Amino acid sequence: MWYLLFYCMFQTLVTCFHVPYSALTMFISREQSERDSATAYRMTVEVLGTVLGTAIQGQIVGQVDTPCIQDSRLFGVTNSSVAVEEVNVTRDTGSLTDTRNAYMMAAGVIGGIYILCAVVLFLGVREKRDASELQSDEPVSFFQGLKLVMKHGAYIKLIAGFLFTSLAFMLLEGNFALFCTYTLGFRNEFQNILLAIMLSATLTIPLWQWFLMRFGKKTAVYVGISSAIPFLIMVVVLESNLIVTYVVAIAAGISVAAAFLLPWSMLPDVIDDFNLQHPDSRGHEAIFFSFYVFFTKFASGVSLGISTLSLDFAGYKTRGCSQPEEVKFTLKMLVSAAPVGLILLGLLLFKLYPIDEDKRKKNKKALQDLREEENSSDSDSTELASIV
Repeated sequence: MWYLLFYCMFQTLVTCFHVPYSALTMFISREQSERDSATAYRMTVEVLGTVLGTAIQGQIVGQVDTPCIQDSRLFGVTNSSVAVEEVNVTRDTGSLTDTRNAYMMAAGVIGGIYILCAVVLFLGVREKRDASELQSDEPVSFFQGLKLVMKHGAYIKLIAGFLFTSLAFMLLEGNFALFCTYTLGFRNEFQNILLAIMLSATLTIPLWQWFLMRFGKKTAVYVGISSAIPFLIMVVVLESNLIVTYVVAIAAGISVAAAFLLPWSMLPDVIDDFNLQHPDSRGHEAIFFSFYVFFTKFASGVSLGISTLSLDFAGYKTRGCSQPEEVKFTLKMLVSAAPVGLILLGLLLFKLYPIDEDKRKKNKKALQDLREEENSSDSDSTELASIV
């Protein structure tokens, strides 16, 4: 109960930080190219932070030897002290204590880095005053703005596609460690494999930024996210092989980079399109970004629920040295079949997304013309006031 309470509080506070942090992209610059560049830098650093967290967690926790339970008769026991007595493993209690201390140490280090980054963000980033010049004098209420945002077709299609592709990669990331441990048999390698995924994602984000600038964002979405499909199929079809697993991990990291970067890069274009359709209703950036963050959290929760229920139904045994064949088959479904299906569904929804490269350029020109007209109107009003 305490864990549940504090975890919910932690997620709430992280969301309170993440929404305005994400929305800052719209207030750093009004130029689409500059916002795209800022998004690329932000996602690169985010993925790099994930790499750092994975490395810290893996190195600290990986130093602790946590023995697995080999006697299958113990898997139904709920009292851990009774389990220790029946197995007669004298080092089990000590190893659990060491594991707990290692997790606490890793959490403390990562939490300290988190606070440091938040302080740097607060002290080092300033909104440009002219980024809010187009806001109306009489702002629309939150609920009216929410109604307008939820009726914007481009936004609904984007977050729907984003939801399914995010769920696909969260299922992959959430179950890949168990898949490597029990299905592939690489118990001592999964930390390095996860690190390979995140390093690959970090290094390829600049590549995807160049690709979307060269070929357009919708094309980049299709190429980037769909490129993971053959490798996800390969990892379950081929026999267990460490080299093949690393190749798949690197390829998955390339697609993870596209899944991280591209939907967030497309959101400012949706906001520009909304501003053109509703020129008298401005200042709704927080609503756009907050629901984006909400669907990220929602996908994470759904992924966790699907994984937990599926593995429990298959007979997953906590801390087991081996798992039943049903569990191994379920893990294959969770890291291959389910993500592939969700990716295909997400790409189908992205197909309905109406803002292609031509539309984006037209919106950009229309916004520039609108700003020039308003600046000219403001200048005329100022001159008239000075004459009077």
